[in-house]
Amino acid sequence: MRHSLHIPLALALGSVAALHGQTAAFQGALANFEIVNDSGSIGHGYEIQLEGATVADLYYTATNARYGAPSVVPYATGINIRYAASYNGSWSKSTPTSTTISFTWQDCYLGGAGYATSGCEIFGQSLRRSVGITPTGYWLIEDPANPGQLIRTDPSSIPFGYYSVFTGPAAVGISVPAPVVKPAPPAQFGEATWMKVFKTSLSRSVGGDELVLANSSVVPDSAAQIETNWVLLQKAPPGVQNRRGKGVHTISAVLTIDDGSHVRRMEVYKFSGTYDALTHEATCADGTCTAPSAGELGAAVSANNTAANAVADSLTVTKSGSGASSATVTIGTLTCGANKCANFNANGANVPLTANAGSTVFGGWTGACSGNAACTATINGKTTVDALFLRVFTLSVGRSNPGTIQASPNGNDRALNCGGACSAKFTDGTAVALTAIPPAGKTFVNWSGGCTGTDPTCVITIAKDTSVTAVFSK
Repeated sequence: MRHSLHIPLALALGSVAALHGQTAAFQGALANFEIVNDSGSIGHGYEIQLEGATVADLYYTATNARYGAPSVVPYATGINIRYAASYNGSWSKSTPTSTTISFTWQDCYLGGAGYATSGCEIFGQSLRRSVGITPTGYWLIEDPANPGQLIRTDPSSIPFGYYSVFTGPAAVGISVPAPVVKPAPPAQFGEATWMKVFKTSLSRSVGGDELVLANSSVVPDSAAQIETNWVLLQKAPPGVQNRRGKGVHTISAVLTIDDGSHVRRMEVYKFSGTYDALTHEATCADGTCTAPSAGELGAAVSANNTAANAVADSLTVTKSGSGASSATVTIGTLTCGANKCANFNANGANVPLTANAGSTVFGGWTGACSGNAACTATINGKTTVDALFLRVFTLSVGRSNPGTIQASPNGNDRALNCGGACSAKFTDGTAVALTAIPPAGKTFVNWSGGCTGTDPTCVITIAKDTSVTAVFSK
């Protein structure tokens, strides 16, 4: 699939274009989110409704520390991912209502010191597609009218964002709609929430199991990684525009060829300021709602650890070997003299490559090209090619007295056979066998220089200009 793709729930596996003609590929969507039980009731599970999805769209479901693996329950127009306790006169598991005393996000995890009483859990799932799928999360509580049965609460305030990966400029954007916490009257604004966004870039792709807050090498949450310090999210009534908050918060970041993923963490907090008595629009003490003023930042509600794995359609050419600095590679109409050249390309593009060895020996291509001839690399995702260039060294052989030295293999310029030519050029790394043959009535004594010992055959691996002397008896 190679086109702009909108991905809700958080992990977009794909690539992005930066130059004209650049393309992008996508593979799916993953999400891990932390959610606080602020429903006011003891929870006995959690349900993620994926309206518009089918079972075939579901790629993976995360196991929760308290409730284990979820069940997948299809319905006419979607599927539910249901984490639920069992009931046998009493509930086997429960999530307490949240308190804000000494709460930290780490308390949402089994290893967190306050997990047992924090009223916070982490859930997650992934999808093979996202277009036309709307996610909503609900705490499950006991039905007061039917003990032993579970019912949903109002929707949870989860920042279910969707990624947009564009060709044109190299950018990955994420759009986060205002959570619909509970249905609002038609002429009124919905509940407002504050959101903070952290971002980092990695040189590799990430997996869904890595998107946990404790994994600080992947998930950003430090002040230096803040991408959006604060934004107020609030759904407006139909036909009405937000004057202070935002119905959707959209941000984007430029991709480079070396990017493997953009990782974001979106944290949501209650708005505890004042609302307009008529419209229920947040007013905010600063008049703009650009940041919470004193008394306006409420308790933590949820957080979503997300990522867009970016595998741009690009070509990277490297040079290696002892002769790399003396050689060049022609890429289309451009000449690469550096040890690494990279550029964005379109998927399926055929790029001709020519190795210009100069005074070195071309040792062949690896990666998207092979062999020793000129090559055409076909672009598919991050495409890499390496050109091996090796220096050429001279092997010189001397004799202390008459005798013959034969070499195998032949040199690059000539056969080395003393008494004829007593020097030849060899490619760096070549193993050369030298055999000393004494004349009749004489004996071979020993080698000196690059070879040692008394065996008449010596094998030397060429790594520099080398001299060898064969000593024969008088």
